[in-house]
Amino acid sequence: MANFLERWISGEGKALKRLESKADAVLALADEMAALSDDALKAKTDEFKERYAKGETLDELLVEAFATAREAARRTIGEYPYRVQIMGAVAMHDGDIAEMRTGEGKTLTSTMCIYLNALAGKGVHVVTVNDYLAGRDAEWMGQIYRFLGMSVGVNSRPLSPAEKRAAFACDITYTTNSELGFDYLRDNMVTDIKDRVLRGLHVAIVDEVDSILIDESRTPLIISGGAKKTANLYLQADAFAKRLQEDDYEIDEKTKQIMLTEKGVNNAEAYFKVDNLYDVNHTQLVHHITQALKANYIMKNEVEYVVQDDEVVIVDQFTGRTMPGRAYSDGLHQAIEAKEGVSIKEETSTLATITYQNFFRLYDKLAGMTGTAKTEEEEFLDIYNMRVVEIPTNRPILRVDYPDAIFASPELKYAALVNEVKELYAKGQPVLVGTISVESSELVDKLLNKEGIPHEVLNAKNHAREAEIIAKAGRPKSVTIATNMAGRGTDIKLTEESKALGGLVVLGSERHESRRIDNQLRGRSGRQGDPGYSRFYVSLRDELMIRFGGDKFQKLFDTLGDAQIESKMVTKSITQAQKRVEGYNYDIRKQLIDYDDVLRKQREIMYAQRDYVLENEDVHGIVKDMVDRVIRDVVMANVDANHKNVNYESVVQGLEMLGMEAKDNVTVEEIQGKNADEVAQYCSDRIFTQYDEKIKDVRDQFTQFEKTIVLRNMDRNWIEHIDMMDKLRNGIHLRSYAQNNPLQAYIEEGYQMFEEMQGRIAREVVFFALKIQIERKAA
Repeated sequence: MANFLERWISGEGKALKRLESKADAVLALADEMAALSDDALKAKTDEFKERYAKGETLDELLVEAFATAREAARRTIGEYPYRVQIMGAVAMHDGDIAEMRTGEGKTLTSTMCIYLNALAGKGVHVVTVNDYLAGRDAEWMGQIYRFLGMSVGVNSRPLSPAEKRAAFACDITYTTNSELGFDYLRDNMVTDIKDRVLRGLHVAIVDEVDSILIDESRTPLIISGGAKKTANLYLQADAFAKRLQEDDYEIDEKTKQIMLTEKGVNNAEAYFKVDNLYDVNHTQLVHHITQALKANYIMKNEVEYVVQDDEVVIVDQFTGRTMPGRAYSDGLHQAIEAKEGVSIKEETSTLATITYQNFFRLYDKLAGMTGTAKTEEEEFLDIYNMRVVEIPTNRPILRVDYPDAIFASPELKYAALVNEVKELYAKGQPVLVGTISVESSELVDKLLNKEGIPHEVLNAKNHAREAEIIAKAGRPKSVTIATNMAGRGTDIKLTEESKALGGLVVLGSERHESRRIDNQLRGRSGRQGDPGYSRFYVSLRDELMIRFGGDKFQKLFDTLGDAQIESKMVTKSITQAQKRVEGYNYDIRKQLIDYDDVLRKQREIMYAQRDYVLENEDVHGIVKDMVDRVIRDVVMANVDANHKNVNYESVVQGLEMLGMEAKDNVTVEEIQGKNADEVAQYCSDRIFTQYDEKIKDVRDQFTQFEKTIVLRNMDRNWIEHIDMMDKLRNGIHLRSYAQNNPLQAYIEEGYQMFEEMQGRIAREVVFFALKIQIERKAA
């Protein structure tokens, strides 16, 4: 009673009252919908779409749309959503999580919410934990949507880009979380907008939401380009750099930039056997040469870095301390390794990466369903802004959850568990033994084999037969051993004989560190008012008990002997231990997202810039912006601390370093007497006008060249930047920041690195633009 009052006062009661009110309004339309012909019911979809287009909101259409989908379910798959299922669908439409017990029909519940949100015409993604469930639900529930005139697609790994595009063009698309995430990353790597497969991230309805958004959230999605295999390129570029004479290159000491002179370019073309070093196909070669020049003529051993144990270690310029775990960006570190003759670390290139946490937060609306999420409500609210709404069961739960059976040692525990299985098998009552690992499941398997009890084992080594094993698990004399996560998304259905024998018995071989997983296992029994019971077998030497039990169980060790006890104190301690582990795991996930948020903001900026380039045929304006930025950087590098006096000679030299031909360059006389802003504006306008003049005859053909140059430089620098952010993240805790918070240091350095990358992209694009030679052939 106290618990009920607590929930009511906290606002949950009011929320449920609202869901009940909506559900009752849907139920009130049942007769009206039943009276419609098939054609009239199907016509409702076009009617709703038209009303939505005229300004009605989905909230306003909810009651009628739900009633339509409910009647369509009755006519197509013979299932008619209950009141509590309608309540669950309303909760999902609100962008929350419907927590519904096993067997309450979450899959059917979601159809009403999916149908309503698909009316907006932007696509609904239904996300499941595996391909089997995605295919099953698309076929099974897809009958409802297809009856109502909606298209249904399934996205999976083997599909070609064209097939994926067709799947995502459907009103409703079933997919797994991993494939969906990878499709998003791949879409942001295409060089032609027509190659994209997604059409936006509108609504995601996530099945087993706790598994996907909590359990898997710590594993980032990563697209790798394999080993870079660039060691030879660094060595070749280093060998070339070491043979240069002083008149082969020029150094700008202020900006720490270095470039080849015309003589140096000729030498490079001869050395690397290329006709034109600044051809678009040689961007990577130019990059390696530039880094080799920096490594050999700007970076100094024992000043910027030291060599220790076959490694190049950066020296902090402010403290003089070495900074293990840090590396120079953009291949400069490898260039120095080549210079110093130490091992060049080949590494896989991370082309794109995102965590599930940040991916799913990109959706306009995110909702989910599961049997167990309440214990993680704080995290769902904090990270995803989703409440967990406990939906009442359609029928009272008859399952009895017995207290834990506690033993002194694992041997005694397993002996008692096997004995109970033996008794239940003799009686004919079906049993599911849940374990937390493959190793435990194999141990129980051996023990049951010794006793001659026929059984099935469902674990990671034997998951292919999952559906078949689960389908038989509710039959009389059925004994199934399964890891705790096995069987997610599939219900164990009892025969009438099994119900008469007392229903399914769930026995846990030990407590999981997460209460949610224990609840998931218990929930396999007692579906839809079925009888059954659950019990966990616990040893005082189980890992969870050893980690968090401490010395307080020592007396129990000494006094327990071979006896089994049921102790409220021990059970309470287990629950407390689980809460501590959950808190610890949440802290890890929270820290992950705090760090990943830094990269998320940068990713959003880069992807938005990339989208602009892809979606616009003409990016001449972007090149102009980049020229403005680069020229301003050159000018500001040659202004005194008071922002008053400009070193005009150095500005002219800096412009030459960008690749300006001497004959085209600005002269000191032209800019003498101007302030910094005037110099930047004058130089930028003058240089861009010259560039425009150079390409005016081939302007139409040149748009694709500009687009390619911008995209290639953005992509290469972004890939390098991801790598550097990863190195920064891994090394940030190795460094002493006095009173500084490592996260704050990561944010500040990450921002600085991002700004440097943006500047580098602009500089490289401008460099290629200024170096381009237009050959005009006589007609």
